Amino acid sequence: MQLIFMGPPGAGKGTQAQILAALWKIPHISTGDILRACVVAKTALGLKAKAYMDAGELVPDELLMDIVQERMNEPDASAGWILDGFPRTVAQAAFFDKLLCDVGTEGSKSGNDCAIRAVNLDVPDHVLVTRLLSRGRQDDNEETIRRRLQVYREQTEPLIEFYRSREQLVAVDGDRSMELVTAELQQTLSGNS
Repeated sequence: MQLIFMGPPGAGKGTQAQILAALWKIPHISTGDILRACVVAKTALGLKAKAYMDAGELVPDELLMDIVQERMNEPDASAGWILDGFPRTVAQAAFFDKLLCDVGTEGSKSGNDCAIRAVNLDVPDHVLVTRLLSRGRQDDNEETIRRRLQVYREQTEPLIEFYRSREQLVAVDGDRSMELVTAELQQTLSGNS
């Protein structure tokens, strides 16, 4: 099972990825968690990333690609994974395709790996702002949240069409209870695995 979770900040990607990764016993790889850990540890990568994160901007492709490549080379990722927070741009998705062919399973060596499913959690902006403000993270004030949503719309939404055109997109209404979203994901993805 190779899943990419997409959706705007606050859509529930991380929560759903954690639940399903535990259920299916595969790693949940969150670039946001990795980046926040680097910031806390004050690593060179963390210090570079912090300036972008504080401004509500996306961390540059080169930094994220290095993180993802390192993580995908770890042994636990060979049996499947749920990726949360990457790719965020079509350029990153193209890089990721190449990465899967380089380090992937035998099945992913033949061009486009249709075993990958890109899950898009769709939630209206007003719901996202409320959810993000209630989290209480230091970087979650309304101005920064609205900027992050704008950046998402500009840079990440083209991924929806990218994966739809490859027949890899699974769209899910994320504006429901956590339990209902989880149940739909389980039913939909188990049928496609």
